[in-house]
Amino acid sequence: MRLGWKLHGDGARIAPGEVVAPHERLSWPRTIGIGLQHIVAMFGATFLVPVLTDFDPATTLFFSAIGTITFLLVTGNKLPSYLGSSFAFIAPITAATASGGQSVAIGGILATGLLLALVGVVVHFAGPRWIQIAMPPVVTGVIVALIGLNLAPVAWSNFQKFPVTAVVTLASIILIQVLFRGIVGRLAILLGVVIGYAFAAARGEVSFEKVEAAGWLGLPHFTAPSFDPSVLGLFLPVVLVLIAENVGHVKSVAAMTGRDYDRLTGRALLADGVATTLAGLGGGSGTTTYAENIGVMAASRVYSTAAYWVAAFGALLLSLSPKFGALIATVPDGVLGGVTTMLYGMIGILGARIWVQANVNFSDPVNLTTAAVPLVIGIADFTWTAGDLQFGGIALGTASALVIYHVMRAIGRWRGTAEG
Repeated sequence: MRLGWKLHGDGARIAPGEVVAPHERLSWPRTIGIGLQHIVAMFGATFLVPVLTDFDPATTLFFSAIGTITFLLVTGNKLPSYLGSSFAFIAPITAATASGGQSVAIGGILATGLLLALVGVVVHFAGPRWIQIAMPPVVTGVIVALIGLNLAPVAWSNFQKFPVTAVVTLASIILIQVLFRGIVGRLAILLGVVIGYAFAAARGEVSFEKVEAAGWLGLPHFTAPSFDPSVLGLFLPVVLVLIAENVGHVKSVAAMTGRDYDRLTGRALLADGVATTLAGLGGGSGTTTYAENIGVMAASRVYSTAAYWVAAFGALLLSLSPKFGALIATVPDGVLGGVTTMLYGMIGILGARIWVQANVNFSDPVNLTTAAVPLVIGIADFTWTAGDLQFGGIALGTASALVIYHVMRAIGRWRGTAEG
């Protein structure tokens, strides 16, 4: 593994049609700027999970940073990704906390991480081909798309609370991309958030009371896990969602950079498993490769892992400052609504890009149905409850894509009606 990066061109400009590859970087000031964008992109969702599950946000941010560093090391510094809080853990954490307390829920996160790490080891040594067979491009494309589009109601929920601020934020991001060249254009998301925040503050939508009361330095609060076999069943199905998200991330980066990263699939799964295990050891929320940061890469065309090292260490420092954490928490819903409207939409389009680049044939009813049904399930956020366990749109959409594709393909081959 090498931690050095090759300078892309003159370090200042990206020619049309080119991207900054994972082993490349722009100049350090520009790389730091991109890293800050990644911090901004992940903050809202990473803090939302602990807020909903009553976990310590600072602890979650701390393990998010440690997890990202772990991911970069395990994948040999070749696969750009930020590991943030996974929404798939919200339902099992809530159920486990209600029945056994927070430490039992943390034990469930630890168990999930260990199983995912084991899957990663198997994939690494056995090869990713069986995952490729299980998840062909039509399946991975729909998984990536529904992960982004499933989050649309979250964007709208924030957007409608302060619609004027949301419109100003979104319009700023859109206009900055086309009005400015170079680093300013690539920092459109960060600058759009700053403009939206300033606008919201001027309108009295930001409260600084908690910021004034918070200290400048302080360690996160760590909680040890405990185990209750009766609740482990709530967490283990989450592994399927994390596998899908990691595979979708690898496929998305490959599609955007024009490179083959299939050989890193096992390492990606192992890295996320280790990161989730570490979080479970100290009271953080389970992690996953973050879709929000895929949107930043798509917008900036910068896939340099150097930017993710900047984001990881930046997040680590921020987790040690309660005052800054309180400041970030003051970002109003309208600003989050504006920025997530764009980011989540970009994620959805990346799924369609996988289909286009893989030349998926939608005249084949198997491919058409595999894409159509899960998208509706994901966008509408279908839910299914089995006892205390609740499966949401992403999990059900992922499962339906796998089942529909393989059942229809098997029947088609048996009846001689399959096209592929």
